[in-house]
Amino acid sequence: MSLTARCVFCCRGLATTASAAKGYNRWRSVKKFGKYAGPVIVGGCIFITYEILALGENVTLDTQAVEQEKLKSYIYVHTIPLEQQGLQGITSKARKELHRAVKRLVQATAEIFSWPLDEHYMKLDVEDHESGLWLLLKRTQSRIKAVRVQAVQELAKKHHWHDYQYRTVAQACDQKTSIGLARSKNVDVRFFLCPPLPKVIEDSCIEDELRYLLASLPQSEVDQCVQYFTSLALRESNQSLSAQRVPSHCDKIVTNGGLQLLQKIYQLRQDSQKIQRNIIRIIGNLALNERLHSAIAQSGWIGILAEAMKSPYVIQASHAARALANLDRDTVEEKYEDGVYILHPQYRTSQPIKADVLFIHGLLGAAFKTWRQKDRSDAEDKEANYTECWPKTWLAADCPSLRILSVEYDTHLSDWKSKCPVENERKSLAYRSRELLTKLKAAGVGDRPVVWVAHSMGGLLVKKMLLDASEDPEMRSVVQNTQGIVFYSVPHCGSRLAEYSVSARFLLFPSVEVKELSKDSPALRELNNNFTKLVREQEVNILSFGEMLPTNIGSMIKLHVVPLNSADLGIGDFIPLEVNHLNICKPRSRDSYLYQQSLKFIKDALAQELKR
Repeated sequence: MSLTARCVFCCRGLATTASAAKGYNRWRSVKKFGKYAGPVIVGGCIFITYEILALGENVTLDTQAVEQEKLKSYIYVHTIPLEQQGLQGITSKARKELHRAVKRLVQATAEIFSWPLDEHYMKLDVEDHESGLWLLLKRTQSRIKAVRVQAVQELAKKHHWHDYQYRTVAQACDQKTSIGLARSKNVDVRFFLCPPLPKVIEDSCIEDELRYLLASLPQSEVDQCVQYFTSLALRESNQSLSAQRVPSHCDKIVTNGGLQLLQKIYQLRQDSQKIQRNIIRIIGNLALNERLHSAIAQSGWIGILAEAMKSPYVIQASHAARALANLDRDTVEEKYEDGVYILHPQYRTSQPIKADVLFIHGLLGAAFKTWRQKDRSDAEDKEANYTECWPKTWLAADCPSLRILSVEYDTHLSDWKSKCPVENERKSLAYRSRELLTKLKAAGVGDRPVVWVAHSMGGLLVKKMLLDASEDPEMRSVVQNTQGIVFYSVPHCGSRLAEYSVSARFLLFPSVEVKELSKDSPALRELNNNFTKLVREQEVNILSFGEMLPTNIGSMIKLHVVPLNSADLGIGDFIPLEVNHLNICKPRSRDSYLYQQSLKFIKDALAQELKR
C-alpha cells in the first residue's frame, strides 16, 4: 500500500507492538522512511510523534499486535492516498500557517495572563483540528485554579468527539482533571480509562482474599468496636459486615491491595446494589485521606465512580457523589465523613451556595428512605413521577442555591443483636450529638446560614447538638447561623413506644434509643427546657408538624407514636395532619400541603440569603 501518513504512538504501545511482532523490528523500519518529531509529555504520558514523509512500498501490519494494542494504548494513523500527494504540499502549508497563528495566540494570551507556557508544545507540529484539544488539556494543568476549573468544565461539555479523541484525553489528563470530569454533569464516560485488570491469585477465592486482608490489619490502637466487628467478620466470613466496620488503617488496606480487591468484588457482584454501595462507601472513607488520592485514581476508581454517579438509584449516586467530593480538592474544601451525604449539588456547579439545609432522620430511619415520597396506590398517582428522595429532587429544583445534606446513623428498637462492648454508650443522645457535630463541622456546617429538618428522634438529636454547640467556642457558629428548624412528629415530651416494650416480642430488650424516648422522662424535660430558652435567645424560627393517625408497630401494636401534645413544642407554628408517624415526613406530591408549607418555611427563614 502506498501512503503518506502521520503516526502517534504512546510509549507503552511501542513496547507492546515491538514484543508482539515476533522478532520483526518495526522501529528500525520506521526510521528508514520517517522523520522523528520528538517526544511530547502530557499528563505524565510520553507520546512519540513520527512523520512518515514518503513511502513507495508495501507495509504489512501485524493484526495481532494491533488487537493487543487496543487493550492498552492507541495508535492513530491518518492516511493520504498517493494520488492526492500533489495536494499535500498546499494543505500542509495552510495547516502550518494556521498552527503558527494558534501558537502566536497562545503566546500572547500567556503574556497577558502570566500563564506558564510549555515551550516544547510551541515546537510541536499537530493537525489544526487537534490544536484545540491539546490547548484545552494544557489549560487543565494550569497552576491557576480558576483557569484549571474552567478548562475542565469546557472539556466535560464535549459530546460529539471521535472515540480516539476521548481516549487521547483519557491517557493524557492528570488526576485532578479526571476527578473534575467525573464530578461534571452528563460527562462522557469515555474520558476515563478502564481499570487495570486485577491480579489473579491461583487457588484463592474472594472470601479468602478478604479474610487475608482483614487478618493483615494491626489490631493495636484500634477502636474497640472496630476490633470487635473485625474479629466477628473473620469468624463468620461476613463480607458486608467487614466492609463497613474497618475504617482504620487506611494505608495498610491500600498497601495490601485493598483497592484492587474491592474493585474485583464490585465487578463480580453487579447483582447486589447493597454490596456495591458498601464498597463505594469504603472508597469514600479512604478518600478522606488526601495521601491516598493518587492510589485511588491509579487503581481505576475514578471512572467507576463517574459511572455510579449516573445511576438512577439515589443511594448509589449519592455514595459516589460523596466519594468524588472527598477526592475533589480543587473545588471542595469540606470533607464528608461517613454518614454525611450531599443531596445537592452532587456535581460541580457555578451556582453560588448561599445556605445549608440539613435532614436528620429518626428511629429506624435512613438518610434516603426517610425522605422518600409517600407510597401511592391509586391509578392516577401511579402515572405521576415518583421520587425516592424529595429533598434531592423537589427542594433542589425549587431552591438551587442551597446545599442539601442528609445524615445517617444506626438505630435499633431492640438490643437482641450482638454489639461491641461500648455500643450502649454510643447509642446515647449525648454521644451521638458530639460525634455528629464533629462530622458536620468537617463538612463546613456553620459557615453559612442553616435550616434543620428533623423527623421523630432526629429532632431530639438536633436539639442536643445545638445545645452542645452553644457551649463550645469552636462550634458556636452552628448555633449563630441556625435560621430555622422543621420538626416532623418530634417527641419533645417523650413517646409511648417504650411503654409497649413488654407487649411486643422485638421490644423485650428495648434499646438505649427507645429508653431515652420514655414519656415524661426527666432527661427529655431538661433538654426541652434548655432548648426552648436557647431558641428564644437566638430568635430561631420553628415549624412543627404532628400526626393524627395511629401507626402499625409490627403486627401486634397500633398507636400514636408521638401524641400531639408531645409534638407541639409551644414555640412557632404547629400543624396537625391526617397522617401517621411514618408518613408525616413523606409528602404525597410536590403540590401537597405538607411539602408546600415546608418549602415556604425554608424560603422565609433564608429569605435574606436567597435574595442576595
